[in-house]
Parts: sequence; C-alpha cells; structure tokens
Amino acid sequence: MKTNIVLLAAKSVGAGLATIALAGVGVGIGIIFAGYLLAFARNPNAKKDLFGIVILGFALTEAMALFALMMAFLLLFT
Repeated sequence: MKTNIVLLAAKSVGAGLATIALAGVGVGIGIIFAGYLLAFARNPNAKKDLFGIVILGFALTEAMALFALMMAFLLLFT
C-alpha cells in the first residue's frame, strides 16, 4: 500500500518535471519568430531564404515539445 503511494508520487513529480520543458519550448518559439521578424525588417528581400529556416527551427522546437509531453504521459500512465 505504501509503495503504491510512493510510486504515484514519483510518477507525478517526474511528469511535472517533464512538462517544464514545455515552457522552454514556448520561449524558443518566441525567440525564433522574433528573430525572423527582426531579420525580415532589416532585409525584406531575403524573405524566401529566411522563411524556410524559420519553419525548420519551429518544427524542431515543436518536436521537442511533443517528446517532452510524450515522456510526461508515459510516466503518468505506465
């Protein structure tokens, strides 16, 4: 009985720590698009070159969010 409570507490703490990464991902996406807007404001002719790089950075950052969320769910429900 006591081990079940300790295991549930450990799972909850682990899932909470895994979701901290989601805050970092939000900051990262904000920095990516802020940099894009700054670069576009300085050189509007480079829009096509910049947009591909921004979308790649966004996709990789969002993938990290999905991995962190998946780890949190795995910790909670297994």
